[in-house]
Amino acid sequence: MKAVYYDRFGARPVLKSVPDPSPGSGDVVVEIKATGICLSDWHGWQGHDPDIHLPHVPGHEFSGVVVATGQDVKLFRKGMRVTVPFVGGCGVCGFCTEGNPQICPDQFQPGFTHWGSFAQYVRIGYADFNVVELPLSFTFEMAASLGCRFSTAFRALVDRLKLSGGEVLAVVGAGGVGLSCVQIAVALGVTVLVADPKPAALKAATNLGAAAVTNDVRPEAVKEFVWSHVRNGAHASVDAYGSKTSCHAALASLRRGGRHVQVGLITEGQIGLPVSRFIAEEINFMGSHGIQSARLPDVFEFIERHEVDITKMIAGRCDLETGIEHLVTMQGSGVGGMQIITDFS
Repeated sequence: MKAVYYDRFGARPVLKSVPDPSPGSGDVVVEIKATGICLSDWHGWQGHDPDIHLPHVPGHEFSGVVVATGQDVKLFRKGMRVTVPFVGGCGVCGFCTEGNPQICPDQFQPGFTHWGSFAQYVRIGYADFNVVELPLSFTFEMAASLGCRFSTAFRALVDRLKLSGGEVLAVVGAGGVGLSCVQIAVALGVTVLVADPKPAALKAATNLGAAAVTNDVRPEAVKEFVWSHVRNGAHASVDAYGSKTSCHAALASLRRGGRHVQVGLITEGQIGLPVSRFIAEEINFMGSHGIQSARLPDVFEFIERHEVDITKMIAGRCDLETGIEHLVTMQGSGVGGMQIITDFS
């Protein structure tokens, strides 16, 4: 099969012919129909993820058709249209059996712990536990848009922050996850204020329903921006970018008793969180990591019930070769929205 392949971190990936995957007893092989290009893929390529072992094929936001199944797979068969959350579980540990595979210590992550979806085919382990059939109303592109963007944002806002109508949410970082946060919060009746340095990202956030935006992401500037729109600060905040500056900016936007959820991966090490403020003002700081496969049907239902057009996040479509260029230039890209690989020929 054709695949985007690299054998050194930071070295430009190449399009390479590699062996087709075959399923183990509990696996399925999926023919990829659409896969998103995500900043997490860029981080992995740069060597920021210790789960990646070289050589590697990236890609973790995808949908496709089952083309082969292992002998122990009970729930899936050839021809089924499927997707997976970007974090899969082993299905048998205590965390998985308690309903929290997104924090499984033996995680299965295509594109990180295993070869991913920037290829014609991908093998998915623990298939009966991790794979989810797509509703007929969902196109492959829509499903790829869920990836670690919309579904991750859904868990962060709905399950972790428990946002409700009438509240104000500050979003720092308007990439795929941040823009998904805008769509979800607007659907819930929440006022959304967005900070991002890129004009294209701010334009996309405005088009999706953000009430106001700013390109100044310094913590003091974000606080002034948010507090000028809502007295005493935001009810909740999310750092959808992942840096010391963006995390502190999101926290600065909060009112007393506010809730923060950290979604963006921070690679800078210790960032000096204001723990004394958390105590004195009863600020809740939470992490959020992907979503459970069992929760994806609820994401599908939310999208249909609120008539959320997740394809609005798609900025462009490309083939595998062009996907390499999008991957390596992602950190400096000014594009608002996501690129999706749809041509695997």
